[in-house]
Amino acid sequence: MSIIDNTILFVKDKLQNAEGGHDWFHIERVYKNALSIAETETCDLTVVKLGALLHDIADSKFHDGDEEIGPQKARNYLESQKVSEEIIKHVIQIVENISFKGGNFEKQFTSKELEIVQDADRLDALGAIGIARTFNYGGFKNRSIYNPNIPPKLNMSKEEYKKSDAPTLNHFYEKLLLLKDKMNTETGKKLAQDRHRFMELFLSQFYSEWEGEK
Repeated sequence: MSIIDNTILFVKDKLQNAEGGHDWFHIERVYKNALSIAETETCDLTVVKLGALLHDIADSKFHDGDEEIGPQKARNYLESQKVSEEIIKHVIQIVENISFKGGNFEKQFTSKELEIVQDADRLDALGAIGIARTFNYGGFKNRSIYNPNIPPKLNMSKEEYKKSDAPTLNHFYEKLLLLKDKMNTETGKKLAQDRHRFMELFLSQFYSEWEGEK
C-alpha cells in the first residue's frame, strides 16, 4: 500500500472515538477540500495530502492544550513509514501552524502547501458543516447556545481564545465570520464566500426566531 493509504488507515484508527467535529470525517472533508484547491496551485501534492490527513491527529483542545503532542505523533508515525526528513519537517510545520488560535499571532512558517491545507481546514469551519461542527463542539463542552448578556470578545490573545468558555453563538464572531478574509488561495477565497453567506443567513434566522419574530 502507498504511504497515503497507510496514513488514511492510521488516522481512521486513531480518531475512531474522537469528538464529532474533529473525527475521521472531518479529516476526510479537509483532505477532499485540499485536493480541490491543490488542482489550481503549484505544490507538492504528497506534502498536501499528508498535511491534510495528519493536521488534527492530536488536536491540543482535547489534550489539555498541549500543542506538542500533535506534531510529535505525526513525526513518530512518518518516521515509522520511512518518509524522508525533508517531507517530515514540512508536514510537521503544517501541523504546527495550521490552527486559528484566535487569529492574532504571527506565522512562524509559510508555504504554498500550508496555505492549501489551512484553507481546506478553514472551509470545514464554514457553511452548513461549520455550523453543525460548532454546535456539536459547544454541546460536547456543555456550553450555552446563546446568551445575549455575554457579548463576543474580539481580538482575543491566543491564551484567551484557548481558555474561552463563551456561548457557542459567540464563536461565529470570534472565529467563523473572520475566516473568509483570512483565506490564502484564490480557490479557497471563492469557496469561502458562499459558505460565509450561508452563515450570515443562519444568524439572521436565528435572531428572528430567538425574538419570536418568525
